[in-house]
Amino acid sequence: MRVIFTGGGTGGHIYPIMAIIERLKQRKISTNDEILFVGTKKGLESKIVPAAGVNFKTIRIQGFNRKHLLKNFETIELFIRATKKAKEILRDFKPDVVVGTGGYVSGAMVYEAAKMHIPTMIHESNSVVGVANKFLGHYVDKICYTFDDAANQFSEKKKLVKTGNPRSQQVLSLHEKEIDLQSKWGLNPKIPTVLVFGGSRGALAINRIMLKSLLQLKKKPYQIIWATGTYYYDAVQKKLKDIDYGQNIKILPYIQDMPALLPEMTCVVSRSGATSIAEFTALGVPAILIPSPNVTHNHQMKNAVDLEKAGAALVIPENDLNPNNFISSIDHILLDEKYAEEMSKASKSLGVPNASDQVIKVMEEISR
Repeated sequence: MRVIFTGGGTGGHIYPIMAIIERLKQRKISTNDEILFVGTKKGLESKIVPAAGVNFKTIRIQGFNRKHLLKNFETIELFIRATKKAKEILRDFKPDVVVGTGGYVSGAMVYEAAKMHIPTMIHESNSVVGVANKFLGHYVDKICYTFDDAANQFSEKKKLVKTGNPRSQQVLSLHEKEIDLQSKWGLNPKIPTVLVFGGSRGALAINRIMLKSLLQLKKKPYQIIWATGTYYYDAVQKKLKDIDYGQNIKILPYIQDMPALLPEMTCVVSRSGATSIAEFTALGVPAILIPSPNVTHNHQMKNAVDLEKAGAALVIPENDLNPNNFISSIDHILLDEKYAEEMSKASKSLGVPNASDQVIKVMEEISR
């Protein structure tokens, strides 16, 4: 099966595709020569995709500017050029199916493929449907989604297929080699442990609240692994130079093998991006979510609220974050074993362990 995947800008658009590609190769449905990822030069995909050995091409495109309306003339011109480039790529590669996950590059590629009567589908990872996917919903053959709230935002109900996030299935296969807390960081695997992180670069708000809470947290009967993010690690270390923060707190810049660590955690504290949520729910890890307010349509808050409603997470808005509600939320989960177990069950009930296979099934059906 020859497939063009397209999506760009954020990890939420890229990682589901990478999970599907990995599964296609495992099941010997596609090879490297039969897969093409179309993204942008500026997006995160330009680093992740080629590094994974996946064929990669780029299209120049940009989003609409709400502040400087005159710049949107350039945006429209770029979109027209992008569709012409998309047509060239489609004619050259001759895909059996085109799959988009969001971002403006996805809009150009999938729209042009639909016009050329090539089977098309999109996948929406978030609770709030992105601009490109909302536009494409009118043209594609199928719409795959993760959150029920997203399904309600599409008018084409017959096209909808709930598949979950493909990252869930990938994480389940990656976590088999678990991390030994004692040998790696000198932590006791029998003591409740919380992982605090804000992504690879880190989250300033999460790092600030940890700095404010350290002296109280070091007295707790549980352990903390705090990944500051590579961008903030040196600054955090300077502030902690003369502070005794105890033996129960380990501070790192980044955790390379997150899926291997998550099964050892009693709970996690993090942002609420689609990829992170897919990882937590796949493994049934309770979460304290501090959504980033700096995202389109506040979709991280909507993602977090969906988990909270299901009993799988506690949500603290960044504007309301303080040491009291931060520490009490951690205490609530780590010091109440029964409550933690209930949250874990609720979290796991939201995960879709065969999400990649479900997406591939839809791809095969429409490509026929």
